[in-house]
Amino acid sequence: MIHPWHGVTPGIDGADLPGSFRAVIEIPKGSNLKYELDKPTGLLKLDRVLSSAVFYPANYGFIPQTLAEDDDPMDVLVYCTEEIPPLTLCDARAVGLMSMLDQGDADHKIIAVLRQDPIYAEFTKASDFPRHIFKMLKRFFQDYKTLEGKDVAVDEILPAEAAHAIIEDSLQRYERARRTGSMKGLT
Repeated sequence: MIHPWHGVTPGIDGADLPGSFRAVIEIPKGSNLKYELDKPTGLLKLDRVLSSAVFYPANYGFIPQTLAEDDDPMDVLVYCTEEIPPLTLCDARAVGLMSMLDQGDADHKIIAVLRQDPIYAEFTKASDFPRHIFKMLKRFFQDYKTLEGKDVAVDEILPAEAAHAIIEDSLQRYERARRTGSMKGLT
């Protein structure tokens, strides 16, 4: 069995990385179950049921062969008209970046669209979205840990170029960690 973090190539044929990339979905939009990658096995594990009355506003997952500042794969929210099942590979394009502080630590979220979605594929930048979409996104991340007593602060949505820089940085961080043997969860 291929490991979705380490064995899946992030690049897409005919598209430039970091602007377009392959994503692995962990949580379908509309879910209130928090799944996350089990790093040693590559399977999904149920982390928790969200304790607030909220649900994921977009399909949530990660970009393979990336390493974010929190030692996890780079998070991505993939906007699509449909729910995408967990562990589905999909082709996405970055349109923005949401940065937040999760209990004082930096936590970036790439905002992307599904390249094959007939509606969202036309969106090329965050400003193409109705403003209310990102109000809901920001509110979700402000509220989803409230009843757990955890603090989260969400910044404004930044343009695609900011996302490209964060993706590139996470690709390089992954490569360095893999090359030096310091990758957690990889034997």
